[in-house]
Amino acid sequence: MKLFPAIDLLDGKVVRLAQGDYGASTEYGDDAVAVATSFVDAGAEWVHIVDLNAARADGPVNRPLIAAVAKELDGIAAIQTGGGVRSIDDVQELSDAGVARVVMGSAAIRDPDLVARCAPVLPIAVGLDHRDGVVALEGWTEASTLQLSDALNLYPTADAFVITDISRDGMLVGPDLEGLAMASSSTTIPVIASGGVSSLDDILALSTIDGLAGVIAGKAIYEGRFAVTDAVAVLQ
Repeated sequence: MKLFPAIDLLDGKVVRLAQGDYGASTEYGDDAVAVATSFVDAGAEWVHIVDLNAARADGPVNRPLIAAVAKELDGIAAIQTGGGVRSIDDVQELSDAGVARVVMGSAAIRDPDLVARCAPVLPIAVGLDHRDGVVALEGWTEASTLQLSDALNLYPTADAFVITDISRDGMLVGPDLEGLAMASSSTTIPVIASGGVSSLDDILALSTIDGLAGVIAGKAIYEGRFAVTDAVAVLQ
């Protein structure tokens, strides 16, 4: 099971949102390359990056910064990135930038076949962001009619699922262990947990879930709840 320390980018700044609310962001710096490097120096093999501007349709304004991070970490660690990935062209551009895997959310929900069309270009993780089991769209600003449990059966070519409980994201209230266990047992595709991680105890609890391939942690790291080195050690 891998740790995915997270970098959320908004207008070039490293931030964290509370429950996906763009009006409730906390800034943690303006040097994403340095932050990513610090994570990898601490033992992380992956870095998870979200372009929040692209996620809410502002355009991929942070993509050059993502490319800079990928270049800095080339051959050292892998980059998984999401936010506004809506087409094969987006996937190709991120592949050219050195990203190892992309997370496709809203576009995959609207057109499940898009995942299969993009998979030959780059491994695709389908982002299933939900409130109470209902998948959300467009940077969490819209609700779909798709249930999380049904979505797990729609993407046979997905490389992974990134499942985020929006109500917990950025809130440091602990992950949805029961829901993640249910999701992991419902698919053979690796599941990456996101949302609510607040402590090493949370990391340890997640590591006991069969089928869980990784955990994304952001705010808990920035707020000093635990160090990346300690979380990596727990998962190893």
